[in-house]
Amino acid sequence: MKLHLKEHGFRTKLDFGQLEISGDEEFGFRPYQLMVASIASCSGSVFRKILQKQRIDVQDMQINAEIERNKAEANRIEKIVLTFIIKGSRLDADKLYKNLHVARKNCSMVRSVEDSIEIVDKIEIIELSR
Repeated sequence: MKLHLKEHGFRTKLDFGQLEISGDEEFGFRPYQLMVASIASCSGSVFRKILQKQRIDVQDMQINAEIERNKAEANRIEKIVLTFIIKGSRLDADKLYKNLHVARKNCSMVRSVEDSIEIVDKIEIIELSR
């Protein structure tokens, strides 16, 4: 990956498209946003694959990320709370949490930051009638 300097940050071209990165939201994605999005989407993708393999009926999944940053230490990310909002039929909370635990162990982004950022997982279930 090559990053090129621009007036308000950096730009990179990837197979999917161009990515604009800047400390100012007016000019691109902020680095912390990309990090949180990477962690959340990696967890969600691995979790989704596990649920599909087990044929668990998930109609929709959203992930809300709450971020705690430490201004005294360069505004570093200290904690991310990921709330997985799962819609489906006959969902078993215990089974979902067990699968999410397995997903965490297999998510490269979580594994990359697990010793420096506290990551908390929560699940909210929205039961859909059949």
